[in-house]
Amino acid sequence: MLLTDANMPGTNGFMLVEQARQEVDLRQTAIMMLTSAGQRGEGAWCRELGIAAYLIKPVSQSELLDAILRVLATKAQSADDSRLVTRHSLREARRSLRVLLAEDNAVNQKLASRLLEKQGHTVVVTSNGREAVEALGRQGFDLVMMDVQMPEMDGFEATAAIRRRENGTGVHVPIIAMTAHAMAGDRERCLAAGMDAYVSKPIQAKDLFEAVESSMAPAESLV
Repeated sequence: MLLTDANMPGTNGFMLVEQARQEVDLRQTAIMMLTSAGQRGEGAWCRELGIAAYLIKPVSQSELLDAILRVLATKAQSADDSRLVTRHSLREARRSLRVLLAEDNAVNQKLASRLLEKQGHTVVVTSNGREAVEALGRQGFDLVMMDVQMPEMDGFEATAAIRRRENGTGVHVPIIAMTAHAMAGDRERCLAAGMDAYVSKPIQAKDLFEAVESSMAPAESLV
């Protein structure tokens, strides 16, 4: 993959791509173009040069990861798809998830739910780990947001129960841990307990969205 900025002194990004396409070893390279300000006609120019993605800066980590995975997946499948990956196409293609939120604090419930619903996801709220385990037994979810400290059954116990139920089934529901106390070793402890990602509270939208993106990305696409 070649990732280049469009606006550079001397040889700009489009000139660089034109030169790269003349090199035999680079003709099939997947190319992503970043620009500070999109100009009329640049989308058509990207298609003509075989550029796979065209993103306007600033680009978030989650957008960049999503674009890279989409471009590489298309290339790996040798798909005959000339559609240019843009911020708009990424938003259109973003999968709507069914999210189970296990959180005992009413304020955090509302905040996390609102952020996830703004991204187009459906959220079901439970107040403790036991309710979360029972909810997963009744219906399927794409993702679990799991508070670590909850009454009756905490996040670690609930995660262990979920992973035991999944054992031998081939099913693995991504679980994102949430904790109010960001301490050294917390992330490692959560991952060791069978969770897939970790965010600290108070919840920040950027951290939450990036955790969701990384948890839902196919593992083989990240190698």
